[in-house]
Amino acid sequence: MSREHNLRKDKQEFLDTLVRRGIKDQRVLDAMKGVPREAFVGPDQAESAYDDRPLQIEEGQTISQPYIVALMTEAMQLKPNDTVLEIGTGSGYAAAVLSRVVKKVFTVERHQLLANLAQERLAKQGYNNVKVLCGDGTLGWPEHSPFDAIVVTAGAPSVPQALVRQLAIGGRLVIPAGSDRHQQQLLRITRTSEEKTETEKLSDVRFVPLVGEEGWHTGRE
Repeated sequence: MSREHNLRKDKQEFLDTLVRRGIKDQRVLDAMKGVPREAFVGPDQAESAYDDRPLQIEEGQTISQPYIVALMTEAMQLKPNDTVLEIGTGSGYAAAVLSRVVKKVFTVERHQLLANLAQERLAKQGYNNVKVLCGDGTLGWPEHSPFDAIVVTAGAPSVPQALVRQLAIGGRLVIPAGSDRHQQQLLRITRTSEEKTETEKLSDVRFVPLVGEEGWHTGRE
């Protein structure tokens, strides 16, 4: 069998797994189907692109497990005209998925190399409604706020208030948070008014540490 045939087969199995694990939003499923995950990993990882697990990328980082990408995208309760902020661009894969679901995506990555590579991959694949910034993701991207939704792809010790302030009223922040670097709660925080938020606990998750001014001070133990 050809490599392309194997990837198509693996992709269909992976889409079936998403449905079986409870992903219901058809727009999210369509986005996951449409984005080629193999284009966002190195050539040595391409054959594993549709394994439901994280994969290593540059700078010692990982590309998130596809189910988690789908889960967090669905948890934001997105509408077609929304503007979304992603913290932790990584390879650019999740931003590409988001770009198929909403009008505009802004994404922040603290590693310059990853930001550059993600920008190149996104441009090559034609995802022109995504803008990439290299910076401290815990501080968000205030110039483009307010956002209808914000997603954080690393575990925070507590919820960065800079991100809450950049939500529109009614906006949703989906973030893994907790005092344990190796285990977090996935939270959905809805900004209900200028001063008030509501928090829902969605599931137990494990993410790499969110490093920055309003996160962990380093990525090390």
